[in-house]
Amino acid sequence: LYHPRHVDEAAAPAAILAGDVARVEFLNARLSGKRVNVSRSEEGLVDRKSVGVPLSPGASLGVGNYYTKIGIGTPASDQYVIVDTGSSFSWLQCQPCAIYCHSQVGSTFDPSSSATYRRLSCNAGECSSLTKATLNSPSCTLTNTCIYSASYGDRSFSIGYLSQDSLVFGSESLPGFVFGCGQDNNGLFGRSAGIFGLAKNELSLISQLSKRYSNAFSYCLPTASSGSGGYLSIGGGSTREYQFTPMLSDPKDSTLYFLRLTAIAVSGKALAVSGSDYSVSTIIDSGTVISRLPSTVYSTLRSELIRIISSRFRSIGAISILDACFSGTFDDISQVIPTVQMIFHGGAALNLAPANVIIEVQTGNTCLSFSGNANLNNIAIIGNQQQQTFDIVYDIDGSRIGFASGGC
Repeated sequence: LYHPRHVDEAAAPAAILAGDVARVEFLNARLSGKRVNVSRSEEGLVDRKSVGVPLSPGASLGVGNYYTKIGIGTPASDQYVIVDTGSSFSWLQCQPCAIYCHSQVGSTFDPSSSATYRRLSCNAGECSSLTKATLNSPSCTLTNTCIYSASYGDRSFSIGYLSQDSLVFGSESLPGFVFGCGQDNNGLFGRSAGIFGLAKNELSLISQLSKRYSNAFSYCLPTASSGSGGYLSIGGGSTREYQFTPMLSDPKDSTLYFLRLTAIAVSGKALAVSGSDYSVSTIIDSGTVISRLPSTVYSTLRSELIRIISSRFRSIGAISILDACFSGTFDDISQVIPTVQMIFHGGAALNLAPANVIIEVQTGNTCLSFSGNANLNNIAIIGNQQQQTFDIVYDIDGSRIGFASGGC
């Protein structure tokens, strides 16, 4: 597998931040409307029967997302795919790459080598489901094969045949897994083989696996420096003690995961902003790197952290999307980072470590890993930089999201 040491360590974070802009544009393009409905949580944790796979930071693949290895076909062909809570559809690059396949780690999947592969017709129910899953209507070949078109709002796309084959996920094999067999794939996918979606849609990975397991999943995202220890578990959470907040539904996009941020505290003291300043639709997303906070909340947090950090380290100009940067390494500046808490409805909180608050974007230059939500459609996003090292469970049937500390 392509190893992180082959990436220019200084350039990689900046390149990933540039891609993060396109990611936010993709989410912003999906959303319209303002009303948010709260779904109440249920008592009791979900069934703990589960299946898991390791998760690794995507820097080695040139992306800011996280990836895992799955198997597809009979015999199984190993593929390294991005897993994404903001996507509803799963697809892989496939031979013969009739139009275009980008360079990927490992061999491109060849359907002709699988004894269990088949294309789905335009009459299949799954073909009709593509409109909600991809936000694009399917089309048909002259031989009645269903064609999907998955686009991501940043000019990235995958187009190909709607297909079925056996999926190997961790220790389990799932026959008849529905996915896209991409023949034209172009965009910000790095060297991955494709994307496997975890959003709330009948064609997503979680929905298809929930037929065998509970309708829940959990993950722990490792830091880029650790490079290992992360995991994705389908079918429930760990035995850790979770703090839960309601999982919200939002008419802007029923497939994404929303929650309510109610406060941010620095050194145990809540920011001096109105509660109404937090009242925007807030997505928790594994594929966005930098959290986008409501403008007033961000400016207040930024001012407080600059006040503390600049007493020891010189402020410098903005780097990419980050506008609170300092001359100093992560190791040095982390010594002065105060405790920062992101508090959600119901009292659940992320107690952020320095690695969740700052990022060394260039060698010797370190920035706050937050940004404002200016130019967004009145939304905020909790990105993966702030989620790293927490065990996070998405209890879909229970309409709640849980956080547990302790590292991966």
